[in-house]
Amino acid sequence: KFHNWFDDRAWYPLGRIIGGTIYPGLMITSAAIYHVLHFFHITIDIRNVCVFLAPLFSSFTTIVTYHLTKELKDAGAGLLAAAMIAVVPGYISRSVAGSYDNEGIAIFCMLLTYYMWIKAVKTGSIYWAAMCALAYFYMVSSWGGYVFLINLIPLHVLVLMLTGRFSHRIYVAYCTVYCLGTILSMQISFVGFQPVLSSEHMAALGVFGLCQIHAFVDYLRSKLNPQQFEILFRSVISLVGFVLLTIGAVLMLTGKISPWTGRFYSLLDPSYAKNNIPIIASVSEHQPTTWSSYYFDLQLLVFMFPVGLYYCFSNLSDARIFIIMYGVTSMYFSAVMVRLMLVLAPVMCILSGIGVSQVLSTYMKNLDISRPDKKSKKQQDSTYPIKNEVASGMILVMAFFLITYTFHSTWVTSEAYSSPSIVLSARGGDGSRIIFDDFREAYYWLRHNTPEDAKVMSWWDYGYQITAMANRTILVDNNTWNNTHISRVGAFLQPPSSLMEVFRGCPRLFYVIYGIAGGWLGTGGCIPTAVSLVPVWTPCVGWQPVLVEV
Repeated sequence: KFHNWFDDRAWYPLGRIIGGTIYPGLMITSAAIYHVLHFFHITIDIRNVCVFLAPLFSSFTTIVTYHLTKELKDAGAGLLAAAMIAVVPGYISRSVAGSYDNEGIAIFCMLLTYYMWIKAVKTGSIYWAAMCALAYFYMVSSWGGYVFLINLIPLHVLVLMLTGRFSHRIYVAYCTVYCLGTILSMQISFVGFQPVLSSEHMAALGVFGLCQIHAFVDYLRSKLNPQQFEILFRSVISLVGFVLLTIGAVLMLTGKISPWTGRFYSLLDPSYAKNNIPIIASVSEHQPTTWSSYYFDLQLLVFMFPVGLYYCFSNLSDARIFIIMYGVTSMYFSAVMVRLMLVLAPVMCILSGIGVSQVLSTYMKNLDISRPDKKSKKQQDSTYPIKNEVASGMILVMAFFLITYTFHSTWVTSEAYSSPSIVLSARGGDGSRIIFDDFREAYYWLRHNTPEDAKVMSWWDYGYQITAMANRTILVDNNTWNNTHISRVGAFLQPPSSLMEVFRGCPRLFYVIYGIAGGWLGTGGCIPTAVSLVPVWTPCVGWQPVLVEV
């Protein structure tokens, strides 16, 4: 029923096929937990399951983080990383109670996939590779950010090839993960044949082909003498390279392989969305990250991340090369798009946990807590006379930083990430809290003062809320599957002649313009984001909710 569900109350007059325009993992997970609890006669409302789903999976994330970091260093580093990710604001922003979004379970799926991948790389086991493919399938069903994952793992394999670390273990792990993962991911209706037809997935396919070539070359090297092998190697590489480039060019020119999406281009070229796709640039989550945001969302991790990175560089292994690449790439992408701070936060915790663990273990060895006597004083290292004092000082400094990190994370979570998106709050001049309940009041007014068949036009940010709380048909919502439809709604700021085109064929249409004085809350309201679709700029300050019947 879910895959065939057609919603005629959204995207009027087009409607929307729910099963083909959404990642189903979040809903399936909620329903599965609900039915399992009822099977054991634990009665709970489905809404309560949705409210507490993200905190539940965030606790799972801490467990996976521990095991992942333990594979990279030791149990001590794993405990520190788990403690850090438990309170890091960059992740809590999407895992608080009531935050029912794809990212609530997607970060757990991503880290689980990484953990399984590292186990597969270390062991060369088909079992761990198959588990990694299943975790990847769960990730694909949950969030569109799986594209980052399916490009990072092939990049890891490619780097291992270039550094001479490619082995039979890597071959077995990657081929199993790619084949099973691709087949499983194609079972998601929203994904379909994209893993073999879109440019975002071609890197994974290309590295899979390179693995076969590398294995074939290793086989030839074992059967031929060096002179014969060199001649055959050059001939085969030239022929295969020419054939692949020709086939790729033909497929792209004929449209068989779709080009990169706008969001993917935006990550590689930050100015692309602003110049070519205004709908992407209009979203606040797609703006570049400010330096202050890193400290606000990560605090201590900003300073300990390079320490953990240095440790991994100093003690290279196949697994540590992977976490280095994860850290460096996510750092770049988070700078381009503030939304990807969510992807950066876990690796920040992992590498910071490794860094703090290394610092503490180094100075703990120098800490002499035994009772000093005359004999020990005589045997004291003359080249390091105050070793015990320095060690004690560094341990106290690290303890102080960890305590401040905890207090900072708690404060940020309570002040910035614990308020619902519908009921807004701010501080008055005297420090008192001011509650803005305009959204709920507006939706309540719509529900009781408009006909049941009325059509409501608003900016897409409020689509889901109007559908659920006002129970009215809307023109666009947060799914943003049709950019053309959104741009037509954005035309409400254009001259009346253009405005009438939007309303043509929409009987009994009501449209809502909601603009709140953004200076009070620091939000800016909805108007500045809307005007990026049209060549008109309208100031936001002083706007009030307006409802007009057409």
